[in-house]
Amino acid sequence: MTADERELKELRASVREFMQAKSPEEAVRKLMESEPHFDLDVWEQAAGQLRLPGLAIPEEYGGDGFGLVELGVVLEEMGRALFCAPFFATVLLAAQALLASGDKEACARHLPGIAAGRTTATLAVAEDNGSWDPALITVRALPDGDGGWRLTGRKCFVIDGTTADLLLVVARTVAGPSLFAVDGEAAGVTAEPMETLDATRAMARLTLDAVPAKRVGADGAGGRIMARVLDVASVGLAAEQAGGARRCLETSAEYARTRHQFGRAIGSFQAVKHKCADMLVQVELAEAASREAALLAAEESADFPVAAAVAHASCSKAYLFAAMENIQVHGGIGFTWEHPAHLYFRRAKSSQLLFGGPAVYHERLLDRLGI
Repeated sequence: MTADERELKELRASVREFMQAKSPEEAVRKLMESEPHFDLDVWEQAAGQLRLPGLAIPEEYGGDGFGLVELGVVLEEMGRALFCAPFFATVLLAAQALLASGDKEACARHLPGIAAGRTTATLAVAEDNGSWDPALITVRALPDGDGGWRLTGRKCFVIDGTTADLLLVVARTVAGPSLFAVDGEAAGVTAEPMETLDATRAMARLTLDAVPAKRVGADGAGGRIMARVLDVASVGLAAEQAGGARRCLETSAEYARTRHQFGRAIGSFQAVKHKCADMLVQVELAEAASREAALLAAEESADFPVAAAVAHASCSKAYLFAAMENIQVHGGIGFTWEHPAHLYFRRAKSSQLLFGGPAVYHERLLDRLGI
């Protein structure tokens, strides 16, 4: 085992221990029904003890300077535990959008707070139709005459939109889609929680009424920024999906070994064996795809965008398959509200649709391939 492999193993062990202590099923169910949908004390511990928010933020902005490989390990463990926290929105969406913008002033202003866990943030792109296509953005940005901008319109499916300190909003100017920074408490911002299939990932509807904003990056660069963020976020989401799929496989296998019918463990029946074997194949493929994409990102390979699209497609399929089969293996109890199997199914389905669903991410794969 190399030094890098040992470090990743130690990182995984530390994060898993933290998740087992802070994100058991009871805590997840409690946070699903609370507002906000995360425990501030646990978030502060994740930032203070493990430095998770700053893991993939460059050292010049107060982070630890690691990349998608290390971030993937963390997200796999968070996916296993259905961790309720603003990590995905803050680190995978907002922080990556700031870095992709190339705006050093904005990065210096916002990233140190994100790295330290003091600032939570999110990226608002999709609107009523749920699309991340820059061509469909209707929120308008108009100059206010004082060097700033005013945003008007509505955003939907904004992850952690009701609690984020910083909102990064993609809005349309004369030059095209552009990125803007908005204070979460700014006048004119109305954030309403949305009731969605997956209650473990909070989403909001934002109404912007001439909200003061500061442009981040070049005017009209929103499409380019979004393309980069989608590549990185897709790999992060794929890691989270792979972790959830692995957990579904583990719980199915454990139940198949301990549940007895007709005097024998149900895992000895061929039908159940086949289900678990099929789940294993899907999970192994998902982990391989997400980890390979993360490695290509670390190497700054030209193949990274294609690998990111492949990881998102394969992990979305694997997680949904594993979550459905997990319910089937558990039989009647797997369909009940009291059993956690449905929580993983809900997360699997919502993750599949997060960036547009199968039709969109298959189209994105073709686009990355140049077809």
